[in-house]
Amino acid sequence: MLKRFTTAVLATSLMFTMAACGKSDDSAGSGTKADDGKIVLGFAQVGAESGWRTANTKSIQESAQKAGIELKFSDAQQKQENQIKAIRSYIAQKVDVIAFSPVVESGWDAVLAEAKRANIPVVLTDRAVDSKDTTLYKTFLGSDFVAEGKKAGDWVVNEYKDAKGPVNIVELQGTTGSAPANDRKAGFGQAIAANPNLKIVASQTGDFTRAKGKEVMQAFLKSQKKIDLLFAHNDDMGLGALEAIQEAGLTPGKDIKIVTIDAVKDGLTALSQGKFNFVVECNPLLGDQLMDLVKKVKAGESVPTRVETQETTFTKDQATAALPTRQY
Repeated sequence: MLKRFTTAVLATSLMFTMAACGKSDDSAGSGTKADDGKIVLGFAQVGAESGWRTANTKSIQESAQKAGIELKFSDAQQKQENQIKAIRSYIAQKVDVIAFSPVVESGWDAVLAEAKRANIPVVLTDRAVDSKDTTLYKTFLGSDFVAEGKKAGDWVVNEYKDAKGPVNIVELQGTTGSAPANDRKAGFGQAIAANPNLKIVASQTGDFTRAKGKEVMQAFLKSQKKIDLLFAHNDDMGLGALEAIQEAGLTPGKDIKIVTIDAVKDGLTALSQGKFNFVVECNPLLGDQLMDLVKKVKAGESVPTRVETQETTFTKDQATAALPTRQY
């Protein structure tokens, strides 16, 4: 009888020990972050829609590794619902900081409020949100998209300053509702507004992709009797449009002038070959700046509400000179 009792006690003790171990494992599996002193960053990327985005992702991944920051990365495939799901997953995992590049400007208040309640600071990168509650995020790191559009428009104004008749412009916009699409369009419009001969005769989204840019340009070529210039919100759409122009038997850069934004290698190559006419830079290499901000907000340090990247513009000769050492 005593032997059976002792065996039962030992079995019960072993069961409790195993249960305790199982509880610890389950907790880790459910996303509880191990407190090893390492900063954990959850990053929700827009997707891989362009050469610019690919370079941006690579910069973030390499900079996180260099900074000793554990990176949890997700690709939203250009869908807002995927980004929201990723952010909620990061909140559940109790990461230290969340960063993301919003697919569109609107519709973020609810999920950002959840992050705020969980005391997880948020950093916006590349694209902004239109939330009136600026306490939902710590800072925005990226470009001035309005200024980029204005630089493109200023070049067009100067290029056609002696034009006698109307100059017909078609516009390939970025993803509908996204900050760069909204702001680049606004900046370009502001720049050309005082010149009634500069007319945007057609404007449609190309979703920042080369394939869509080609498709929409093909439609423009069929619907418009005369096109003098294309303004594309990024290089990839411009490169797709370039193919459509060539297939239509026209010469890009001459029959139809092309102005784009980004300045990735493929875009600068087209510019150096005279197929593009002017390119405004948008720097994707935000990784080092982002990791610096992540460390500061994790430490509770104050950071500027907006951190802008330094960028330039390129003509044909400048593109030719820059290409040999271009990182993206």
